[in-house]
Amino acid sequence: MRQARVLPGVLLGVLLSMIVFSAQAQGTDAGNGADKQEAQALLRKIQSAAQKLNYSGTFIYQQANQIRTSRITHVLEGRNEIEKLEILDGQPREYIRRNEDVTGYLPETKTKIVEKRVTQDGFPAILGALPSDLNEYYNIKMGETGRVAGFDCQAVLLEPKDNMRYGYKLWAEKNSSLLLRVQTLNGKNEIIEQISFTQIGIGNVDRRSLRPSFGNTNTWHTESNVINPATLNEWNVSGMPPGFKKVRELKRLVIEGPPAKSGASVPPAARREVSQLIFSDGLVAISIFIEPGSQSRTEGSLQQGALSIVGKRQGDYWLTIVGDVPPAAMKQVANSIELKNK
Repeated sequence: MRQARVLPGVLLGVLLSMIVFSAQAQGTDAGNGADKQEAQALLRKIQSAAQKLNYSGTFIYQQANQIRTSRITHVLEGRNEIEKLEILDGQPREYIRRNEDVTGYLPETKTKIVEKRVTQDGFPAILGALPSDLNEYYNIKMGETGRVAGFDCQAVLLEPKDNMRYGYKLWAEKNSSLLLRVQTLNGKNEIIEQISFTQIGIGNVDRRSLRPSFGNTNTWHTESNVINPATLNEWNVSGMPPGFKKVRELKRLVIEGPPAKSGASVPPAARREVSQLIFSDGLVAISIFIEPGSQSRTEGSLQQGALSIVGKRQGDYWLTIVGDVPPAAMKQVANSIELKNK
């Protein structure tokens, strides 16, 4: 899903070593045609609820042995979608989104980072495709009922039809259909990743809670992460799992780190241009980041929870492949990337 496909991309200066929000899950019960239609209808409601409802709550993200706590506040005002995400563990961070415009607040350096939203798959709005499109690659059916954060919920299961992706188990609040929990299961039906609300209020939201928590930020240093559409046809990826289609091609200036003090400028050496290819099956994404390979780096791979990261050198370029898919799928993708002769 998108990293979580999961936090905003505001801190992409640190992105190539960061974990992208995302979660998946799977179930094992057989379902008939009516069950399948009911499950697809619930997915449509889940997709709509996350975008159109007003809600505010605290959720935890469990990935391997790591646990992160965040608070999200979401309001729809007319056609304007406003969302505030607060990171409650480690260094304070806040991200406020108004439609596609995102501002990140880093209080320790009094820095604001401004950019456009790249993907639209952050929890609880994780679905990027219609259920009918997902049906080709996932078995979709109803699961059991249960309680999450004090609310009665209905589970819906998405079981992968191949070994190139994980499955999902989504828990939706019965009255509103708002997604309250997402579990990621591997091929052995083991939970490897989970996002879950621990407290949630659905309905009336105090608009004042959407403001930054740091008082007057007008004097803070502002950095703009420039993101532009690009045409990257010189790169060919032949080993994408079935159903993964190219959805975005970007070029962006990445900031290596925040300025040393408020008001300081970022020297040219602290910026570099990174190209990004984004592929998705409508539920999860695989991103390929491409940059000049002048820096000394060690090739290798990393898996944590559902997230896989592969770093490799390709001629004069360094590639970082990030995706919420099994290691075998990531290896297949990484080995299939080619730079065409111009």
